[in-house]
Amino acid sequence: MKGPVGIVNTACAHDCGGRCVLRAHVKNGRVVRYETDIGTEPQLRACLRGRIYRQRLYSPDRLRYPMKRTGNRGEGKFQRVSWDEALDIVASELLRVKKTWGNASIVCLTGGGSRSVLHNGASVQRLLSKFGGYTRPWGTPSFEGALFASMATYGTMTTGSAREDLLNSRMIIMWGWNPAATIWDTSTPLWLIKAREKGIRIVSVDPRLTNSIAVYADEWVPIRPGTDAAMLIAMAYVMIKDGLYNKRFLDTYTVGFEDFHRYVVGEEDGIPKTPEWASDITRVPATTIDRLAHEYATNRPGALIPGWGPARGAMGEQFTRSAAALAAMTGNIGIKGGYAGGFMRAFHSREMGKKSPGNLVENNSAIRQYSLYRLRGAAKPTAARFCRAKLWDAILRGKAGGYPCDPRLLYVVSTNPLSSHPDTNKGIEALKCLEFIVVHEQRLTPTAKFADIVLPTNTFMEREDAVPPWLGSPYYLYLNKAVEPLYESKSDHDICVMLAPRLGMADYDENKDDEVLLREIAARTGDLPDFDRFKNDGVVKLDVAEPFISFTKQIADPVHNPFPTLSGKIELYSEHLAEWRNPLLPPIPKYIPPPEGYDDPLASKYPLQLITTHHPARTHSTLEGIPWLEEVSPRYVWINSADAGNRNIADGDQVMVFNDRGKVMVCAKVTERIMPGVLDLPQGAWSNLDKDGVDHGGCANVLVPDNHSPGGAWAANTVLVELRKTQ
Repeated sequence: MKGPVGIVNTACAHDCGGRCVLRAHVKNGRVVRYETDIGTEPQLRACLRGRIYRQRLYSPDRLRYPMKRTGNRGEGKFQRVSWDEALDIVASELLRVKKTWGNASIVCLTGGGSRSVLHNGASVQRLLSKFGGYTRPWGTPSFEGALFASMATYGTMTTGSAREDLLNSRMIIMWGWNPAATIWDTSTPLWLIKAREKGIRIVSVDPRLTNSIAVYADEWVPIRPGTDAAMLIAMAYVMIKDGLYNKRFLDTYTVGFEDFHRYVVGEEDGIPKTPEWASDITRVPATTIDRLAHEYATNRPGALIPGWGPARGAMGEQFTRSAAALAAMTGNIGIKGGYAGGFMRAFHSREMGKKSPGNLVENNSAIRQYSLYRLRGAAKPTAARFCRAKLWDAILRGKAGGYPCDPRLLYVVSTNPLSSHPDTNKGIEALKCLEFIVVHEQRLTPTAKFADIVLPTNTFMEREDAVPPWLGSPYYLYLNKAVEPLYESKSDHDICVMLAPRLGMADYDENKDDEVLLREIAARTGDLPDFDRFKNDGVVKLDVAEPFISFTKQIADPVHNPFPTLSGKIELYSEHLAEWRNPLLPPIPKYIPPPEGYDDPLASKYPLQLITTHHPARTHSTLEGIPWLEEVSPRYVWINSADAGNRNIADGDQVMVFNDRGKVMVCAKVTERIMPGVLDLPQGAWSNLDKDGVDHGGCANVLVPDNHSPGGAWAANTVLVELRKTQ
């Protein structure tokens, strides 16, 4: 090879749970290897997902040019066309559908394929907004239940604390939280290791013995999926019975504890929520529940960290709200070493971008409107939107099925819904009945195979961009372009610039290059006075005097710093929820048995509970099919040895996991690291269905129902299945 090797400072921008430094070694215009952060502490070091990115950048299945479908939907048969022809077709179809059916029939679906500042699905959303509007589904698969619960309880998404504050805790409870795989901000594993080295007790509640438990925790508490709220409420019972709760904190900072108290002790329904009651539901011994309640209540400050996993199940909102209730009962909110739970965003450098209108106490009507708006999905939900979990059903049934529109055209960017959305077989049926589908993609995903037009997009190695931290650690990353765009690929923004005049728009493009736009955005943060240094170094690590802790001002001075809720306090009882009069969304946290839980009558037919966790070597469906990742961490379904023995299954056997929605062929991993009665098939696999509807790609969403809780929680971890050996 000729020429010197240059190092380009860039970063990862996928939705993996971290945002990490990458240093691309470039020779003769080609990335030859990656290394990660070698700068000042704390180092933002990339995991294997970032370090293998060269295999994705130069993947032989990269899309090279625009393509037009020639075969039947889903066959994957396309012919090469020019950019002009492809965009002319897309524009013609958009104009036709708008004229014939109206803008509401245009559905735009975006996702986590790119989470950077400039180049993402927002480019298409902006284009379609200027075009007269479109239908944008509400509800995110990762966190909608946790988000809703956070807004209902605290009135904000900013409820977390900096990871370094864990060193101030006397006890950490990781509940359905696996940061060894899902990262949860880049330095989280480092701070958990430091906490363990310091001797801080760490307990994990989870159906699986995860890598996080193996590395960080002192104790593993296995629990049935979908029953976490029952255990939390039983812990509240112990605290009430034994006088372990912080009455002063509850009186000062919360509303509704009296109602919660009546429910917990059984005055409301005649059922005391004792550890014995919860043990029958959760399979956690009553003595363990009692002991853990005492430990958390007496080892203050304590950090109970409610992961999004249990909230990704039917009735998942109740888990997150119950965890917040325990944090309030122990006074572990707004203090060093505590943890409020909720959505858990934690910004060192900036608070929430939007402030509530007026004084939260005096302007009651304004905060009522604001809080209700935030409760209903947090992202401009209206009667013209439907929950994203119901995408396929909305396409198939439309207005006749009670949905606000009849979808005719689907515009997909930065997402692969046929793998990431529930009920894949229904998805195939839905995609076949649409009038037109356009997809921006880098590879021919299962969704892209159903497109009428596929437009090739470039990766974050091939353009200028920037990215903030995932949840809020004190740094920013600049993504310098490492190589020129491969083949005929373009950015989402550039595609929209080319498409806009074909739609009759003259004002879409601001006629500013990426760097100019990034300079303007950086100036608005207030944290980046030296942009040139930021661009040169690829990272700015902010100096902060103290680790960020949510609600310190509210706790220190509640009169002048109320919580952004209707009452100005932490709402263990939500007046808004009470107004809805929905028994599945009660005003206080409750245990509500989920559909397809362990005690659902359907369990007599499908006795195993399936969870669909995040794969440690994937990022949703983005990194599927990368050879190095496949070699390091192939895809299996986890099954306990007792369940495997009852079905004559050995480790490595090919098995079929099935229910009424579909069938999935995959290899079994027989292990003691998952509790009996539970299977784990990680999400993100590309669906690969044969003519009989049997999936050979290991796609968990073939089996997942498309129902959701009233608050929007998806049912990804409350699924009933059976499993049998196939060879």
